[in-house]
Order: sequence, then structure tokens, then C-alpha cells
Amino acid sequence: MKRTLLMAALSVLPFCAQAQESPTERLDSAVVSVSRAHEQTPVTYTTISKSALKATSPMNSLPMALSLTPSVVTYNEGGTGLGNSSMTIRGSRGSQINVTLNGITLNDAESQEVFWVNIPALPSLLSGVQVQRGLGTSASGAGAFGASINMDTGFVQAEPSARLELSAGSYRTAILSAAVSSGRLPSGLYLDLAWNVAGTDGYIRNAQVASTSLFAVLGWLRGSHSFRLTYLMGNQVSGITWDGIDLEQYQKDRRYNGAGEYYDDQGHVHYYDNQTDNYAQHHIQLNYTQAFGPSFTWTNTLNYSRGDGYDEYYKMNRKLKNYGFPSGLEPPRSDMIYRKLMDNDLGVFNSTLRYRSAKLDVTGGVYLSMYRGGHWGEVLWVKTLPELPQADWYQHTGNKLDASAFLRAEYHPLAWLTAYADLQYRGIRYRLDGVDDDWREYGSQPEDRFDYDRQWHFLNPRGGVTAVFGMHKLYASAAVGHREPGRGDIKENIKGEGAPIAPEKMLDVEAGYQFRSQRLTASANLYLMEYWDMLLETGRLSTSGYAIKENVPRAWRRGIELALGWDALPWLRLDANTTLSLNQIADYTSYVPYDDGSGRSLPVSYGRTTMLMSPSVIGMGQVTVTPWRRGTIVFNGKYVGKQYLDNSMREGMVVPAYFVAGLSLSHAFDLGPGALTLSAYVNNLFNHLYYAAGWRWESYNEAEDTVYSGIGVYPQAPLNLMVKAAFAF
Repeated sequence: MKRTLLMAALSVLPFCAQAQESPTERLDSAVVSVSRAHEQTPVTYTTISKSALKATSPMNSLPMALSLTPSVVTYNEGGTGLGNSSMTIRGSRGSQINVTLNGITLNDAESQEVFWVNIPALPSLLSGVQVQRGLGTSASGAGAFGASINMDTGFVQAEPSARLELSAGSYRTAILSAAVSSGRLPSGLYLDLAWNVAGTDGYIRNAQVASTSLFAVLGWLRGSHSFRLTYLMGNQVSGITWDGIDLEQYQKDRRYNGAGEYYDDQGHVHYYDNQTDNYAQHHIQLNYTQAFGPSFTWTNTLNYSRGDGYDEYYKMNRKLKNYGFPSGLEPPRSDMIYRKLMDNDLGVFNSTLRYRSAKLDVTGGVYLSMYRGGHWGEVLWVKTLPELPQADWYQHTGNKLDASAFLRAEYHPLAWLTAYADLQYRGIRYRLDGVDDDWREYGSQPEDRFDYDRQWHFLNPRGGVTAVFGMHKLYASAAVGHREPGRGDIKENIKGEGAPIAPEKMLDVEAGYQFRSQRLTASANLYLMEYWDMLLETGRLSTSGYAIKENVPRAWRRGIELALGWDALPWLRLDANTTLSLNQIADYTSYVPYDDGSGRSLPVSYGRTTMLMSPSVIGMGQVTVTPWRRGTIVFNGKYVGKQYLDNSMREGMVVPAYFVAGLSLSHAFDLGPGALTLSAYVNNLFNHLYYAAGWRWESYNEAEDTVYSGIGVYPQAPLNLMVKAAFAF
């Protein structure tokens, strides 16, 4: 393992060449360029091309497709690549990563998460992705609080094209994708269509996924005007896997999943087949861009997103009165099937104006969004009630208004020097009213209703410089960011005993060096991410048993990212990266809940500790061989250091370090007017049995003066295979 770390000490960071744009190219890329860093912007980023995305395994969701980029750690709840996938960047979790699609924020306004299972097939639809680490650039919508992922769905192709892909592999996985493009017609019109359907049983039990995606663009690009209408639909049904597996059960059967497990009257075990997560979403974007001469470009985007879905559960021996049924029913408990439902609507207006000259590049814009999210519960079946009376269980609604404006400038006083300044203002109002799913269980009093109405105003400045001397580039920047609490943080805090929570604040300092020659690229980046009032789990629980987040006065993520890419021979390329970091809390106190249901907690002070799920070492190495014309062999390996499951830094609460490798082979054949490419992917090449994430629980027994604890984990699949046939012309 030590030798693996040494081999993964450096990696490639692609450099984005900035060629002179034609007016048409400038219009075509205007939406994307607003949120992206440019070659001389003093921020830390990696750009992943369309070809690189398509070269990953077709089983990969977008987080898994980005897993080899610097400082990224990923896992999949079902153990493969389809289904619920999560990622961290420098230890920052999904709710702290700002994700945009064509400049529009995809993060759910309430949870601030992006649920990647709801947007399947993205790697096959995108024209490129830029991952910015740290606070990055401010553009529109929610500010990044650790990283940002900026995605675009395509540039206008000059010629007509079509592509058909069929993939199959382990765990009864099958994927069919088709895409067609008209190219830009003489009239300026163009049409792009893409469709994807995928299914798998997954690795652990109940990890099945059935998903469908549809992507369509109708546009017109002529002279100084561009119109684009984009539609993206994702529909998925997947088994519930987010509970993970208790570690003791994992050691007996690592494919076990207790979701939907129940016992009949004779004590025989059964599984409810429809213990599923069901969700569909639709995104409609209308964009208009106009160029005013060679210097000014004005871009306007209207976006409407609609999502709705539900989770369905079979639960045993539940108190009927807690689900809206009258008191006094006999028996008072019963097995039941219920759904937790949600729907949401998001409307966005985004407008930016950009000025470019030989020495000055200035962009300003406004972003306005309105969000409504509904949450409610329905009981479908009760074992002891032949006729089901109407049950009013719970219902609450969240409404969020978000208005932001930014002004960003890059000035080139000298040919080798760029000065950067960026200022963003955000104003947010969030209202939450109604009752949660546990309100009847814990009192049904007026104070159990949500009556939350808060406003926040943030000012986020950024600044830096870049100096370029031939093949060498130096940059340094400093940025301030703020982040409001999410819906889950707020509602559980209301039901708990912790102090009211405040927004988080971060100072991000970045300094880097990059070298680029014809055959060699290298970089080193030092970052200091300093947090005040960071929201972390402290062990304290709400009345319903959910973890409460509380503000921790001081914490930090400090590290160095190293990168190298070398074309050693015409047929051999070597890439590697590593991140070495300290992710610490200055003074951490954990609160262990008493097991008597009193709501009391036992405080335990740990002093300075390492943050949960924040490995100190992350490394990747990759070898790409082209032994013959149009043939490619790629071997890669990813190392992730030890991760703690809570903030106490106890050795019993860890995800052990792991190394996982992959191998892919592809060859393209000329076939009539197009080309047929055959590919094979071997994931987890060395059949390593590991788990990549987890959770922990603990409670204090006062009579015995003993703390009891346990952990749950997310096992990843052993060696598995995928094959793909793609025909394109």
C-alpha cells in the first residue's frame, strides 16, 4: 500500500487552452462561460472533456465518472455505479457542492443536495464538466461552500451525427442509449435528441434501478443572435438502500439489505418488493443570447423545474395513533404500508452581461429563483383494518426566495499578469410551516408545528492574481463564502434541544503553480479553507431520533494537491494525483443520548479532532496505452485513506483505507459511413472486498455507566464487468 501511495503522488490536471473565439463560438459558449473559470482565473479547477466522460464505464453515474479527479471520493449505496451515488470534494459533502447545468443551479433549494440518481445518464449527455475546488467563481444561485461542478449540455455541431450504444454487464445490468443531431442547418436551426434507458439489480439486495432519461435541444444560431430551448427529463425507480448494513450483518452477508424486511404470523421472514424510491423531474430552459459588436455579450435564461415522487415502506408493529388514526383502536399497533411524498417547483431567471477587450474582461449578472416544496404522508394499508379510514398524517411546505447579483472582472495590466476581483450578494428568505412525520408521536402541541421564517443577506468577495511566464503559471486568491442551513438542519434543530443554528462562514485561500510543455503537465496547489460556525453533527438527537447539526466555532481543511500528466512515449501516457490534508475541528464536544428516552445527553469532550468522512490522503494513478491504431488500454487505481464515521476520531468508528483498481479496453472499427467501437470495463479489478462509507450510533446507559455503540456501512461490489458496443456516424 505504501508503494501505491508513492506511485499516486502526482497527477494530471488538464489545462484549458483559450483560443481566439469566433462570434459564433462566443454565442454558443456564452451560457457556459459565465460560471466557468478561464485559463488565467486564479482558482483551482479541473476540466473533464466529453470524450473523457464517454470513456468511463456506462454503469457510472456522474459522481463515479468524476472519481479519479483530484480530491474526489465517491461511493454508491447499491455497490455499483447506478442508483444513489454520493461524492465529497476535499471532504465537502454534496450539500456544500454547488452544481449548475447551463448556468442554472441544480441543488435542491431546501436540502441543498443534488440527488444524482434522479438525473441518470448525465455522463453520456454532457459536452463537458468543470470541477472547481474551494469557493471558485461566483456566478449565479447558491454559492459553493467547498466546491462547484459546472456542467454544459452541448455546443452546436457543424455536421449531422447519430450514435447508438448498447451496454450490458454484471448484476443483470443493461443500458441502451441513442442520440441524434441535425448539425447546424443553413437556416441556423439545429436539433439534438438523446435518450437513455437503464436497469440493474444492483449488488446488495433491493438495489435495483430502472431509469429513463430524455434530452432535447431546439436552437437557432445566426449572426449576433442565439435562441436555445432545452428539455431534460429524468425518471427513476430504485430500491431503498440508504440504511446501509450493520457491521455485524456485513461480516455475515455483505449483500444483505434490511429494507422492507418483515415477519408473518408464523415468524417467517419476507421482503416487501415495493420498498422503493420513485422520482421524476423535468427541466425546461429557454436561453437567448445576443452579441453587441465584438465586445459585449448579453445572455438571458428562463428555467422551470418540476419534480415529484415518493418513498414507499413496509413497517412492522407501528402505533396507529402516530399515523393519524383515532386513539382507542384495538389492537393499538399494526403492520402498515405508507408513503412519504414530495413535490417541488422551481422557477429561475438568470441574466448576465459580459464585456471583453484586450486587457479587460468584465461579467455581471443577476439570478432570481422561487421554490416551493411540499412534503406529506399517506398510509396505504394497515394489516388490522379491513377498511382504511382517511388518515391525516403530516404535511409541511417550504418556500424559498433567492436573489443574487455578482460583478466579476479580470484585468491584464501586463501581458503576463492578470488581476481578478469578484463580488457576489445573496439575499435569501426561507419559510417552513406545517408538521413533520413524527409530530403526533411527540405531543401534537401547537409548538410542534413548524413556524419558521428567516432571511439572510450574504456578501461574498473574491480576489486574486495570476502570472504566466512561458510554460509556468503562478496564481493566488482569497475568497469569503457563506452558506445558510438546509431544511433538514432547520427542522431537526427546531425539534431538538440544541441552540438555534446560524449560517456558516468560510475563508478560502488558494495558491498554485502549474507547468505545461508539449509532453508534460504538472501542478501543485496549496489550500486553506478556514471555517467559522461550521454545521456538524455533535451526537445530540431531535425528539424523533435524528442527528442534530450544531455550529462549531472553528474548523479548517488545509492541504496540498499535486498533479502530473506525462506523455512518456507516443503510445504511453502516465497520470496521477494526490491530496494530502488536515481536516480538523478546533475543540469538539460530543453529546451521547441517554437510552431512557428522556432526551438528555452526556457531553464528552475530545478537544482537537479530525472531521468525519474526510480522509487525510487521497491518490490516483493511471496508465493509458495505445498499442495499435484506434485501440486503447487503460489501467487505473484509486487510494482513499482512513475515514472516521464521526467527529470523535475514535479508532473503532472508521472506514478503513482502501485501494480499488479498474481496467478498460476499447477498439474502434471503420464501418461504412461511421465507426463501431467495442469496449470492456473491469471494475474492482483485484476483487477487493471493502466498504466506502458508513454511519454510527451510540447511547449512554446511566445505570451501567456504559456507552453502547455500533456502525453501519455501505459495501461496494467485488470484481464486476461491463461491455459496450457503440456505433456513431
